[in-house]
Amino acid sequence: MTKQAVHGSRPGGAYTPGILASGTFLFVSGQIPARDGVIVGETAGEQTLIALQNMTAVLAEAGASLADVVRCGVYLDNMADFAEMNEAYASAFGDPLPARTTIGATLNGFKVEIDCIAVLPDSAGA
Repeated sequence: MTKQAVHGSRPGGAYTPGILASGTFLFVSGQIPARDGVIVGETAGEQTLIALQNMTAVLAEAGASLADVVRCGVYLDNMADFAEMNEAYASAFGDPLPARTTIGATLNGFKVEIDCIAVLPDSAGA
């Protein structure tokens, strides 16, 4: 797997403007801040970290990690929570940060949902 940052614009948050990647791709469905079917975490920051922990578990099952993520979609129930989400999100990833889009959305009883695309390490996947 190869992953390289592509710049060209200045990011307004914890993301890289573009990521050039090659390899086998893993598409992870939206992960929410739930444990055993129960929403946990009170703040957008806490819920971001829990959603990322759930995403990490899916990645691990495929032989990948957050370091292999090239793109994320973040859905926020309230865009006023952007800064708090962004801080928690940034704390979970190393450089280069994945490309990212953050969208305001109506969520069902939670503050954040995150999906991703990862490129599997050469030794993992198909």
